[in-house]
Amino acid sequence: MHITFIGGGNMATALIGGLLAKDWSASQIRVVEVDAAARERLTGRFGVATTEAPEVDGSDTVLLAVKPQQMHEVARRLAGRLGSQLVLTIAAGIRLDDLARWLGGYQRLVRCMPNTPALVHCGVTGLYALPQVSREERQRAEAILGAVGRTVWLDREELLDAVTAVSGSGPAYVFYFMEALEEAASSLGLSREQARLLVVETFLGAASLARQSEEPLAALRARVTSKGGTTERAVAVLEEARLRDHIAQAVRAAHARSRELGDEFGKLG
Repeated sequence: MHITFIGGGNMATALIGGLLAKDWSASQIRVVEVDAAARERLTGRFGVATTEAPEVDGSDTVLLAVKPQQMHEVARRLAGRLGSQLVLTIAAGIRLDDLARWLGGYQRLVRCMPNTPALVHCGVTGLYALPQVSREERQRAEAILGAVGRTVWLDREELLDAVTAVSGSGPAYVFYFMEALEEAASSLGLSREQARLLVVETFLGAASLARQSEEPLAALRARVTSKGGTTERAVAVLEEARLRDHIAQAVRAAHARSRELGDEFGKLG
C-alpha cells in the first residue's frame, strides 16, 4: 500500500508520524508540497519522498491535506490524473459532490473531519464515503485516520457539519474553559505554573475517567457534586448563568458556519 499526501502541513505531518508508528515504512509515503522548506523538513524528519509536482502514479491512496481555499485549484490539477486511487480529503467545508465535480466526475472519495488533538495522536475523525467506495477502501480510510486517534463513520454527509461543530471546533471550547479556570485559579493566589498544572491534569483525568466509564456524563458529574458541598455551589452558579444554553448556542453557530462555508466553496467552478 502506498499513499500520496497533497500538502505537507501540520495535519499531514501528524498523519505521517502516526502511520510510521503503525509500522508503515517511509518508502510507502510520498508528499507533494510546494514549499521547499516544508519538503526538506518532512524528508529530514521522516525520510519520506517529497516532490513539488502533483504526482500520484504508484499510489493506491491520495490524501488531500491542503487548505479549503486551495482545494479547487489542487483538484483541477489532479483531474484526469487519477485512475483507481482512493481519495481522502481532510479539508473543512468541501462537500464531496463539489470535489467530485472539480476532479472531473471522480467518485472514489471519502471526506474526513479530524481535529487538532490528532497532532498528538489523540484525535477523533468523522468519516463519510460516497457509495462508489468499497468496503476494503473504507477500511483503508479508517486505518489511515485511525493512526492519529479514534474514528466514527457517518451515513449522511451533512452530519459532518455537526462533527465540525462538536469535535472539529471542540478543542477550542475546551481550551476556552481551561483558560477561564486557569485565570480563576491565579486570582485565588495560585501561581501560573500551579494553576496550569492543576487545570491540565484535571481535564486529562476527567476525560480519561469518562472514556473508561460506561456511565452517563451526568452521573459522573453527580458523583463529584456532594449535596451542600463546594461543587454543588459552583455548579449552581453555572446553571444560573445558563451556561448549557450558551454552549448549545455556540455549537449551533459553528454548525451554521460550517454549512455556509460548504455553500460558499460549492460556488467555485
